Amino acid sequence: MKLSQFKFRLPEELIAQHPSAQRDECRLMVLNKKTGEIQHLIFKDILQFFDDGDVMVFNDTQVFPARLYGNKEKTGAKIEVFLLRELNEANKLWDVLVEPARKIRIGNKLYFGDDDSMVAEVIDNTTSRGRTLRFLYNGDHDVFKKELYALGQTPLPDYITREPDKDDPERYQCIFASKEGAVMAPFAGLHFSRELLKRLEIKGVERAFLTAHCGLGNFREIDVEDLTKHRMDSEQLVISEKLVETVNSAKDHEKQVCAVGTSVLRGMASAVSMGGHLKTYEGWTNKFIFPPYEFTVASSLVSNFHMPYSTMLMMVAAFGGYENVMNAYDVAVREGYRFGAYGDAMLII
Repeated sequence: MKLSQFKFRLPEELIAQHPSAQRDECRLMVLNKKTGEIQHLIFKDILQFFDDGDVMVFNDTQVFPARLYGNKEKTGAKIEVFLLRELNEANKLWDVLVEPARKIRIGNKLYFGDDDSMVAEVIDNTTSRGRTLRFLYNGDHDVFKKELYALGQTPLPDYITREPDKDDPERYQCIFASKEGAVMAPFAGLHFSRELLKRLEIKGVERAFLTAHCGLGNFREIDVEDLTKHRMDSEQLVISEKLVETVNSAKDHEKQVCAVGTSVLRGMASAVSMGGHLKTYEGWTNKFIFPPYEFTVASSLVSNFHMPYSTMLMMVAAFGGYENVMNAYDVAVREGYRFGAYGDAMLII
């Protein structure tokens, strides 16, 4: 497959800038991957496609307030700092992106907060934009993290052009999020309300979790036409014994295994054993999935509508079939579906 095959016309007004009023009341397009048939429903109608013994696998990663704004020492220049991950707890070292990168050198100090109470020193240049910061803080680590996060903003994707508001810390987070480490929400999980989860539970649909800390690599532009030459950024992945037992039992009993989101789909595809079963895994994955690809664990997929050329669109196309999915996206544009993190959803069965 070529990068240019994932181009489609997306009017700017269809990129959702705000979430739907209720989590489970966005629109839902249902695509049958065998026939290409399309249905138009409301997200909470997803109930009708799952039965007793089916399993929905969610990503329980938790987004942290990763976007900070500081000032450079002496010049006072405004610098955006995007926290990626904590490298060393004891020394308070963080892997970050800085913008504008050209203004930041090793040894520079950055000041955060209205009273400049948080100070960081640049100790390494890792890429053209990336840096390693050491935060100069002598107190308790938990207190440090609390104060650091209080300075941060919800890391909304760049295609959401407004400033974060008071609702974003809650709405750009799945209600079951519990494992801190993501700078990008698992979009498909955002649509599940407590009421919908309870109704699925009453129906006998099992709920299971993996942890995949979604990173900015999902948004990184692909700069090669030949997709085999693209390299994904690595993300931390944990697949527990409990998840493995739940998923493999469902498969053995010929029940559905639904991946809620591309991060779950990718995570399970990174930990496949013989016979198409799931195996435990704890580490990193840089698996890049695009058509054609045979999925042996997940039998259905919930996903948002993604941007042109995105790795997430490619993964959805691999699961649902390239022609089916690209046709469905054309239909979505014509029907005014909303795209992006806060947009509408698709169920592929």
